[in-house]
Amino acid sequence: MAKIQEFEDLEIWQKARDLCNEVWELIETTSLATDYKLRNQMNSSSGSVMDNIAEGFERNGNREFVQFLSIAKASCGELRSQLYRCFDRNHIKEEVFELLTDQAKVESRKIGAFKGYLKKSERKGSKFD
Repeated sequence: MAKIQEFEDLEIWQKARDLCNEVWELIETTSLATDYKLRNQMNSSSGSVMDNIAEGFERNGNREFVQFLSIAKASCGELRSQLYRCFDRNHIKEEVFELLTDQAKVESRKIGAFKGYLKKSERKGSKFD
């Protein structure tokens, strides 16, 4: 694996950012804009995915990074649940629901795979160098 210099280099962070932007697009362009509690929760959970990946990376230790990746992965699940509510309340059409839930599932799997890689890695993080 190529040496990652910044969290912005991580594919999982890039994909989380894309997902976060997709959620914001929903907030800006659908009736979700007026469902204040749900829109705030969705904005928060989608942001939590990318933010926890970044924060974990910046801790410079694999154990802490794995912990933050667990939180990011859980936020993917939270967002998927919120997408169901969004769909059930007719804020989004089925094809948008399917697209975003699939995107969140893929992101969750990628985060899980990266967690597994870090747990098996001999390298414990740059703060231990």
